[in-house]
Amino acid sequence: MLVHIDQEKCCGAGSCVLAAPEVFDQRDEDGIVVLLDAEPPADSHQAVRDAAAVCPAAAIRLEQA
Repeated sequence: MLVHIDQEKCCGAGSCVLAAPEVFDQRDEDGIVVLLDAEPPADSHQAVRDAAAVCPAAAIRLEQA
């Protein structure tokens, strides 16, 4: 799985961080998403899918590697 984020779309809700904190973080100054792991391990895939599903701005795109 490859994870792509669009920081221009991100609204800083933080839903992704709550769903998959090992893959996503937020910038302190504005809450915009920061990708920590573009190729997360298999045991994180469901959490990453959940994060993408709950993102209110649709700023997370997943690609099967």
